[in-house]
Amino acid sequence: MSHAVATPPVLLDNTGSDPRRRAPLVLGGHTDTTLTDKICGLAERPRAPRGWWPVFLLSAALALMFFVLIGYLIGRGIGVWGVQVPVAWGFAIINFVFWVGIGHAGTLISAILYLFRQPWRTGINRFAEAMTVFAVICAGIFPAIHVGRIWFAYWLFPVPNQMLMWPNFRSPLVWDVFAVSTYFTVSLLFWYLGMVPDLATLRDRATSRGRAIVYGLLSLGWCGSQRDWRDYERAYLMLAALATPLVLSVHSVVSFDFAVSSLPGWHATIMPPYFVAGAIFSGFAMVLLLAIPVRWWFGLQDIMTLRHLENMSKILLATGTMVGYAYFVEFFIAWYSGNRFEHFTFLNRSLGPYGWAYWIMVTCNVITPQLFWSKRIRKNPLVTFLIVLFVNVGMWFERFVIVVTSLQRDFLPSSWGYYVPTWVDWGMLAGSFGLFLALFLLFLRFAPIIAMAEVKVVMPRAEPAPAPAPPLQAVPRRGESGSLAGLLGEFAGPGALREAARRAREAGFSHFEAFTPFPVEGMDRAMGLPDSRLPWWTLAGGVLGCLGGLWLQWWTNAVDYPLIISGKPFFSLPANIPVAFELTVLCAALATVAGLLIGNGLPRYHRPWFRHERFRRATADRFFLFLDAADPRFDPKGSAALLVQWGAAAVEPLEG
Repeated sequence: MSHAVATPPVLLDNTGSDPRRRAPLVLGGHTDTTLTDKICGLAERPRAPRGWWPVFLLSAALALMFFVLIGYLIGRGIGVWGVQVPVAWGFAIINFVFWVGIGHAGTLISAILYLFRQPWRTGINRFAEAMTVFAVICAGIFPAIHVGRIWFAYWLFPVPNQMLMWPNFRSPLVWDVFAVSTYFTVSLLFWYLGMVPDLATLRDRATSRGRAIVYGLLSLGWCGSQRDWRDYERAYLMLAALATPLVLSVHSVVSFDFAVSSLPGWHATIMPPYFVAGAIFSGFAMVLLLAIPVRWWFGLQDIMTLRHLENMSKILLATGTMVGYAYFVEFFIAWYSGNRFEHFTFLNRSLGPYGWAYWIMVTCNVITPQLFWSKRIRKNPLVTFLIVLFVNVGMWFERFVIVVTSLQRDFLPSSWGYYVPTWVDWGMLAGSFGLFLALFLLFLRFAPIIAMAEVKVVMPRAEPAPAPAPPLQAVPRRGESGSLAGLLGEFAGPGALREAARRAREAGFSHFEAFTPFPVEGMDRAMGLPDSRLPWWTLAGGVLGCLGGLWLQWWTNAVDYPLIISGKPFFSLPANIPVAFELTVLCAALATVAGLLIGNGLPRYHRPWFRHERFRRATADRFFLFLDAADPRFDPKGSAALLVQWGAAAVEPLEG
């Protein structure tokens, strides 16, 4: 963590009388400095923006009501819900599937669009990732409280217990536990890892010791060195690659809760792609539902532009059309199959007691998004906001229709029933929205809501030419005025720094480091850095996770506690793939983050340059080259002269 101390003597400064001033870099309407000031200013303001407290207090009250109702549910039993026979699944599962679907957009925007190098994602990816984490938190609560006797929920975990039994790993409900927990963990790592450089910027700009300590701990001692950036970029890429199949696997596994049953309306092979398309559809709608007021509330129209809204509206149009196609295929297959139970189920959905819910679903999810064919509507934030609001309503009703209409008409008319949610059901639905909004508002208030480092990479820049160098002043030798750690040279921009790093390597320096506020292309080659070993960490973690998952399922269900299920073999590879896949992704992601931290020596909160005022801008808008005094080629005065020759605008010694 940085501490404000006296600035060491400046040996050379071409930036004017104030060493913290320099010519700005043009970044499409923003400079590095103004962009940093704008985004960090949102979290640094002493008071919350107007309207934040009323909305937060209302959300917190709903969240508190949510937890009070959970306590009431545990004390009284799930009879306080409207569930009954035959509708044994109600609002809890509907809300679970809805919130898991909401969480898909963050991973899609961050991971898949990152892999395809789509620069427009940088304006919205940070709070989309936050939305994913908070949505999955809301989703994970409902299955936990739906088990009835929640104090026995630990039986679901693959750990020994007093019953001397293991979970059935061939059950899609158990697959769900592994899929959702893996998705949450990887999404959390992806979100947090992306924030580390920006948290370091907030640390270095902190005006109070408390904020400096908190942001310093969260930033893990990040300083923006090129070696850190090299492994960081690879770790981020690996997590993106690992998170991408989770977009398909998580909601596919959620759909298996329905598809592997023998119930009409659920037992269909279209369920996995149908659920995935619907999840992306609802997730993008929620991102827009949050982005439109946030960009207006915080004045981010120049960063979160109309182009972002238009591109996301196009994706909504495409996925909405896919969802409408799935609705049609369901009816077609029910008719074409000749199965009168399937035929009745789908007619009952559209014309039966819950026909009103079905047509709300169709209107909101199929008809309303077709308005996005108009470019004028796609670029109208208010109309777009209303459309995505209808989409989210429709997607909640879609889950309601899937769950309730397939259960309320059983095979025997004597078992038919009509599901009516109770006040507890409605209260928990409202409370889950309150919890989500409360977490999201806290994120908006205290965290960097825009990925500053990523935005700076994709914005155009023009580097100023360095000013003529003034005469060098005296440079202290080793042992004078404390222990000399090295020399720090400031350069005009990334191109000048890259050239200086190349010349330092050619001059025979082997102990030097470059510091930048964002990754600079070609810097690895200029410094002669070896390839990162991080991919091997990822591979090792994935292999161990896969083998460990297969061994766990074989040992528990075939050896230690053999389970006979419909005469099936004790161990069958296809039935054990979902859990093995999720553990492969989970362990690979954990190994990637562990490799990044170990390889870069993080967390590390004490470095020589943290004590120097000038270096505090390295995470925001400055570019530095550090020549280590431990290098055999290092000579205090000669090395300072070389930095000047290479174009340094300022040179100063760093004490160890």
